[in-house]
Amino acid sequence: MDLSLLRAPAGATKKRKRVGRGDASGHGGTSGKGDKGQKARSGGYVRTGFEGGQMPMSRRLPKRGFRNPFREKFVAVNLTDLCRKFSKGAVIDEAALLASGIVKKKGDGIKILAKGNIDFPVTVKIAKMSQAAKAKITAAGGSIEEVI
Repeated sequence: MDLSLLRAPAGATKKRKRVGRGDASGHGGTSGKGDKGQKARSGGYVRTGFEGGQMPMSRRLPKRGFRNPFREKFVAVNLTDLCRKFSKGAVIDEAALLASGIVKKKGDGIKILAKGNIDFPVTVKIAKMSQAAKAKITAAGGSIEEVI
């Protein structure tokens, strides 16, 4: 195949609008900017949220609550997910969860929760785990290794 012969399909490309090229073009004169005003001027723009000097909506509305900038976001993984992807004797850690596709991004960490049941022994090497999940894993004959 010769790359120089490649072309976009018909109708895929569109010519750009050339403004300020005379009245006959339909985009002459004020070049589609209307008459006068801030946005008609060179470099004129209105920033996001600006309401012409009126007190903006973001400042008029009351502020409620508290947003913690230090909050840690853990990715929750249930025991049902582990049963679906892993088999007897598997070693489950962050790398294994990422590789299996259960977890897309690990965020601030991964936490195993107790939703569902596990009926085969596995070795879990995850830092965060609910007490109920620990109990279910050990009851199934699995082991838990502490990771810091």
